[in-house]
Amino acid sequence: MGCSKNLVDSERLMRQLQECGYEVTHDSETPEGEIAVINTCGFIGDAKEESINMILEFCQRKEQGDLNKLYVMGCLSERYLHELREEIAQVDKFYGKFNWNELLNDLQHRYDDTISQERVLTTPSHYAFLKISEGCNRRCAYCAIPIITGSHVSRPIEEIEQEVRYLVSQGVKEFQIIAQELTFYGVDLYKKQSIAELVERIADIEGVEWIRLHYAYPSNFPMDLLRVMREKDNVCKYLDIALQHVSTKILKKMLRHVTKEETYELIEKMRAEVPGIHLRTTMMVGFPGETEKDFEELIEFVKWAKFERLGAFAYSEEDGTYAALNYRDNVSKKKKQERLDRLMEVQQRISTNINYNKVDNVYKTIIDRVEGDYYIGRTEFDSPDVDTEVLIPVSDKTLEIGGFYNVSIYDATEFDLMGKAL
Repeated sequence: MGCSKNLVDSERLMRQLQECGYEVTHDSETPEGEIAVINTCGFIGDAKEESINMILEFCQRKEQGDLNKLYVMGCLSERYLHELREEIAQVDKFYGKFNWNELLNDLQHRYDDTISQERVLTTPSHYAFLKISEGCNRRCAYCAIPIITGSHVSRPIEEIEQEVRYLVSQGVKEFQIIAQELTFYGVDLYKKQSIAELVERIADIEGVEWIRLHYAYPSNFPMDLLRVMREKDNVCKYLDIALQHVSTKILKKMLRHVTKEETYELIEKMRAEVPGIHLRTTMMVGFPGETEKDFEELIEFVKWAKFERLGAFAYSEEDGTYAALNYRDNVSKKKKQERLDRLMEVQQRISTNINYNKVDNVYKTIIDRVEGDYYIGRTEFDSPDVDTEVLIPVSDKTLEIGGFYNVSIYDATEFDLMGKAL
């Protein structure tokens, strides 16, 4: 459950269990296994509630005799280990975010270092998430992730390259590079921001068709990364960079270490350095102290920036964070929802116009799956599960799942593009 970083941990555990002789399935709609392992999320209130409900659902299965053993791991149990042990006794054992390999010992097996880079992919076989670090040194006021995962720890470049080569040998063509904070990569190991060097080296590995970058940070952004994106054909012109707000007053309270003027300047530089770049961002409304003036600044910024992808959420107070300890949550739930709705209405119009402007253009497209009468694909500007998809009628011609095709766009909606494979 939760983010793609959790998914990578699950895939690694699945490979270890497979090596021990288990038959392993992921996220089955009708689970039939004797042992269940739930990898939880503990980021925000809704995610925590979803994780707890999933645990309770499996506890019920165990009580009914449909399950022999139930184990829980991940961020929720890392953060609330003692409370969960006391409250949910039906779980055989709770593990945190980093000690999940102890589960193998408890099942009378051992962790196999020789396959530490291997995984059982739960994604379609042509793409994979590539986690390059853990933790975060950016102590944003609202965020509990550093409390859960600790400080930033980068993986060595050589280790990441080894994993990429292994995944390419398994048929992976597209890599979603993920971290809690990409732009900090390498500071702990190499004493400098090294994300541009890492991406360039991955791009040079034979068989890597697409690289897409997720979860960058605006303060001290490494501009050399834009050069790599511009020069390397297999680095998608796509960047996921969470900005959260634009009001300097709110950004200061959020401990984001960036100003309104610097944010505008950064977006301008990105658009100029990488023509055609698609930016995905996240915004937060209702942070403590956010006034109507602050919110209007945010609306004007979004109208100006015309982000290709934008998600938003209302502030929720998280235990132990700087904001929870130092600010009063003084924006009402009703006002938060009103602001969230208005922001997304503005973005809806922007997204729809961007999609319609793609009609009559041709884009390199990867085919993910077949659904009903359509092949479902994505362009380089679209990350799996969260972005626009390209629908291509099955009746047009036979396409290969995981194959790349030039697709002419003939129609669009707010969320999808309609295309014809050339």
